[in-house]
Amino acid sequence: MSSSPGIKPREHVDMMYISIETAIALASVLGNVLVVLVVCVNRALRNTTFCFIVSLAVADIAVGVLVIPLAIIISLGFNTQFYTCLFLSCLLLIITQSSILSLLAIAIDRYLRVKIPTRYSTIVTQRRAYVAVCLCWILSFLTGLVPMIGWNNSDAQRNLSSSSDIICRFTTVMRMDYMVYFNFFGWVVVPLTIMIALYGEIFRVIRRRLNQRAEATCDAERYYRKELRLAKSLALVVFLFVVCWLPIHIMNCITFFCQDCVIPKFAMYVGIFMSHVNSALNPMVYAFRIKRFRVTLIQITRRCMLCKPTEPTLYPTSTPCVTEKVDVNLTHGVENSPVHGVQ
Repeated sequence: MSSSPGIKPREHVDMMYISIETAIALASVLGNVLVVLVVCVNRALRNTTFCFIVSLAVADIAVGVLVIPLAIIISLGFNTQFYTCLFLSCLLLIITQSSILSLLAIAIDRYLRVKIPTRYSTIVTQRRAYVAVCLCWILSFLTGLVPMIGWNNSDAQRNLSSSSDIICRFTTVMRMDYMVYFNFFGWVVVPLTIMIALYGEIFRVIRRRLNQRAEATCDAERYYRKELRLAKSLALVVFLFVVCWLPIHIMNCITFFCQDCVIPKFAMYVGIFMSHVNSALNPMVYAFRIKRFRVTLIQITRRCMLCKPTEPTLYPTSTPCVTEKVDVNLTHGVENSPVHGVQ
């Protein structure tokens, strides 16, 4: 009788956490599968930028399919061997780290488009984009598997034999100094700082070009306005990244630096699913704001869900000012011209 009031609230928190995580997983998988599907359907989207976006989408699909189910299992605890639990915990780090690095790759790609538009197509080739994607995943595996080669809590389980089972929890097998110094400071704070600097420079360059073309008319001015809206979307990505990822890492820092501090289980759950919800938001921020993606998505919806034939993609048919259009194409590339610009 006396234990009942303490058990039921905890079970209620667990069930609410599982329900929220399940909803996030479904949204993440569905949204990012659509991203991959749209890029496969529309040949015009098969460029270097969307190569990074597809990599991000694959990582976010893995978050919904693997990370979230594993996070639920680990948070509830189950009996297994130490290194089995450690490997499952490392999988969480690998996939989430690949998502962060993909975000960084997209930021670098967008920066190069604005900073060196005339040389972008020769520097950022499709082959180099594939290499960059492979490097992101290789780095994710290397950083995520570091605990497997010794930086773990095996010393705390020294009294157990190799065949003994433990209650599998993330904090049981993972050392907090690794999570704080290596994972957070090294592979979250550093990429975040780089992204903020890149987006700040993107804003500066676009603002300067808008000021230089204050008297420009026709499609040239409209093009730069679209670039500014895109820059605002990138700033939104930075904000969402900070909001979604910092809470769980801050709680890790509190646990590590303040041994006597106790973080409520509900607060830890909120931090975990906030980090996961970033994967569900990425399709909306990166993909659904792009006009060509949106048009292709509508066509897929009409064909698959409404059983209607697809219609040709329509783009603005207004005739641009010749001198302005030539200048835009020379400085920003054919792909982001006013006729085929990104919204």
